[in-house]
Amino acid sequence: MKRAAAAADADVVVIGAGAAGMMCAAVAGQRGRRVLLLEHARRVGEKIRISGGGRCNFTNLASGPQYYVGEDPGFAAGVLRGYTPRDFLRLLASHRLGWTEKHRGQLFCEQGSQAIVDMLRAECARGGVRWLHPCRVRELRRAAAGGFELDTDAATLRALRVVVATGGLPVAAIGATDWALRLARSLGLRVVAPAPALVPLRLPGDELQALHDLAGVALPVRIACGEQVFDEDLLFTHRGLSGPATLQISSYWQPGQALRIDLGAGREVGAMLAAAQRHSRQSLLNTLAQTLPRRLAQSWLQRHGLDPARRVAEVAAADLRRLAQGLANWAPQPQASEGWNKAEVMRGGVATAELDPRSLQCLRVPGLYFIGEAVDITGWLGGYNFQWAWASAQAAARAL
Repeated sequence: MKRAAAAADADVVVIGAGAAGMMCAAVAGQRGRRVLLLEHARRVGEKIRISGGGRCNFTNLASGPQYYVGEDPGFAAGVLRGYTPRDFLRLLASHRLGWTEKHRGQLFCEQGSQAIVDMLRAECARGGVRWLHPCRVRELRRAAAGGFELDTDAATLRALRVVVATGGLPVAAIGATDWALRLARSLGLRVVAPAPALVPLRLPGDELQALHDLAGVALPVRIACGEQVFDEDLLFTHRGLSGPATLQISSYWQPGQALRIDLGAGREVGAMLAAAQRHSRQSLLNTLAQTLPRRLAQSWLQRHGLDPARRVAEVAAADLRRLAQGLANWAPQPQASEGWNKAEVMRGGVATAELDPRSLQCLRVPGLYFIGEAVDITGWLGGYNFQWAWASAQAAARAL
């Protein structure tokens, strides 16, 4: 028989020992709360451990709601101001961990991802956080005497407050779950439909056939969907498109939409070809390969019915203009994303309209908090999602 505690087993139960959950538990514990941290997986912090190729891109020097996607990205503004990338760097320094800045403000841990997990566990220990894992929560309900009751694998627990930090749906192999979304719906909270984000996109068969020899080719491009534009690197794969450009735009792409891709990344390919036509004795392929990867140049010339071996000076100006326009305005229509197992994060989640922007507490269920990826705030590629995890955890912990 599971026991039902007569008094609260903890001031706070945090469900989920990922980035947001461990940070929240640690801070709440250090602020004097009795904290119990539950995790259903055998290993904690797996998403941290696999991130950044094992180096953990733990934040980005840039911060602000403009780097986030959701129904109301502005909801994140105050939370992000309350705990900045510099605040996290001070935490790293206190544990003598180093960091390296890479592309566009992305920060990586010099000691690797495991060092971040170990740091968070040490912070939990400082706060006297108690652990239950692996331990699954079967049901959560409001208790008649106040607070909450949680039916778990171990016992029926009582808590004055509960923080849900179970993340989103990527990646099932490391314990991803929709538990937070199911709980929210069961309580009558609105959930923005989840979808894979920061994910490669699949192209339809006819487009793939035309691009079959380009798998592995990468180049800088300008990519757009709707009003959103990114200048990033694109990677052709045997199934479609990947690389930072694709991952970034995937957070804005909806099924049925076409992308807009400038394969010249804003470079004046048309002007270059026009100048080459007047002065160069090179072949069309060699001329175009000065700007594009050679395999891509070959493929695009064949796509437009142009002989790669022909001298550029012999090609009609109208054909060169058509080639340049095709490179600048490629509009593939993805068939689908590569799904949850390839996605880095989840788009959607508990609607921010259901939460207090100062604390992430449910407006309709006092004492219940949702933080991290479970909330409808999704960051760009480059450390922004970790920063949301740290900042939302801090906001909730300070309010507990």
